[in-house]
Amino acid sequence: MLANLRNRIENFLKKEDGPTAVEYAVMLALIIVICLTAVQLLGKNSSALFQTVAQSIASTT
Repeated sequence: MLANLRNRIENFLKKEDGPTAVEYAVMLALIIVICLTAVQLLGKNSSALFQTVAQSIASTT
């Protein structure tokens, strides 16, 4: 029983499917972080732009 479990664990560690899945998960996490950061920066910049346009429209009327 223990030998069977030990063999399964050794086979799992020898396979390259596990590390590949972990690498894909890490890449996906980095892509998500980059996308969220870009959306936040674009949101702040566009908000500032709209405020500037609104102020200039308000000052001309």
